[in-house]
Amino acid sequence: MADVAVLGTGRMGAAMAERLAAAGHRLTVWNRTEATARRVVAGLPAEVAGAAAVAASPADAVRGRDVVLSMLADGDATCAVLLDTDVVAALRTDAIVCDLATSGVRAARNLAAGLGAAGVGFVDAPVSGSVPAVEAGTLLVMAAGDPAQIDAVRPVLEAFARRVVRVGDAGAGQAMKLAVNLVVHDLNAAVSEALILAEGSGITRESAYDVLQDSVVGAPFVAYKRAAFLDPATPVAMSLDLVLKDLRLITAHAHDVTTSTEVTAAAEAAVEAACAAGFGAQDMASLSRFLGIRRVS
Repeated sequence: MADVAVLGTGRMGAAMAERLAAAGHRLTVWNRTEATARRVVAGLPAEVAGAAAVAASPADAVRGRDVVLSMLADGDATCAVLLDTDVVAALRTDAIVCDLATSGVRAARNLAAGLGAAGVGFVDAPVSGSVPAVEAGTLLVMAAGDPAQIDAVRPVLEAFARRVVRVGDAGAGQAMKLAVNLVVHDLNAAVSEALILAEGSGITRESAYDVLQDSVVGAPFVAYKRAAFLDPATPVAMSLDLVLKDLRLITAHAHDVTTSTEVTAAAEAAVEAACAAGFGAQDMASLSRFLGIRRVS
């Protein structure tokens, strides 16, 4: 078992921490809002709670750890925390830092360079899947970096992942995650528009969703987002604010590699409008409700 630090205990980070503790890893967690981290540790089963602690700072969290897992909001926050001089000084030189969030290609390369200069291993390791996938241990990890370092951290990642696949050097993991999220966010926009089209034709949303889910477009995303599309009270899994962050990373990276993403640019414009209209904190499925309001108006 490993000594693991988890930086960022939002929805995904908290679920990962719980799986890590259940797998027997010794756990230290940190969150910018300390009360959030304390709730995570307090919620652990009694038999594993003794192996978990809350750190007052990122440097305290990473000190002496074998593996550091970062699940922060965006690339700027991730780089600011992981490349902080106190954090870098606290890291063991044989530690491995993994960024599991969607931070962007530029952030991954900056992290690899900055941590590498200090002799610390870095694995660019964004994930595909939501909180239920973490809880079921079925995430897909798109790992990039030194193969030996990926193999070293694999037993920790397998606490919540069904597969860890190496896709290249640092930056390739983020690029692959952006490619996956391009499909996810375009599909979210397409399902949203399809529901509005069906409702405008006199078909109930539930009936339309039944057909979509059972049709050729019934991808896993369509199945697991059903509740969010049909019931606005469904807990938020991924907010539209975060979707917009992802879409901006996708279009920026597409520009960097001179690739056209016209469909995604249209989805980005729709999500940006929804966020500007006050839907940003709502689940990504609320894009359909925003489009419905815009159609009526």
